[in-house]
Amino acid sequence: MNADSESVDWRQLREFAAVDLSQSYVLSWHLEGDSLVADIDIHLTPEHPFYEKPRPAEKHCIRPAYIEFPYCDKIARDGQQDVEQLSDTVESLKHGRIDELRARDGEYEIRGEFGTVRIIAERPILRLKNG
Repeated sequence: MNADSESVDWRQLREFAAVDLSQSYVLSWHLEGDSLVADIDIHLTPEHPFYEKPRPAEKHCIRPAYIEFPYCDKIARDGQQDVEQLSDTVESLKHGRIDELRARDGEYEIRGEFGTVRIIAERPILRLKNG
C-alpha cells in the first residue's frame, strides 16, 4: 500500500456497514470480466436491514454474499511483486476466514487464513445473494 496516505479499516467504509468481516469467510475467488469477485459467507450484525435472528443451532446471522472489486488492474498475493496474469493469480488464491480489509487510494489489502491479497481496483461492492 502507498505509504504517503493513511489506510482506512473496513469498518469505516460505507459498503461494509452493519457487517462483521472478521467473522466472515471467503469461499472462493474468481474473475467476472474486469472484476475480481470473492464469494463469501458474511456475518450480518443486528443493524443490517437483512439481519435475521439466528436459528437455535446457529450463533450468528450468516448470509451468502460476494465482494466485487470492479475494474481490477492488479492482484498480488502474500508479498508477491512480479505481476502474473490476473487469471493465474486468482486461481492460486485460497479460501478461509477474513481477518482484515484495509483501503488506501484505490488499493485494497485483504488478510485472512488465505494470506494477504493486494488489489488495485475501484471501490468494492458488497452484495447479498438471493436465497
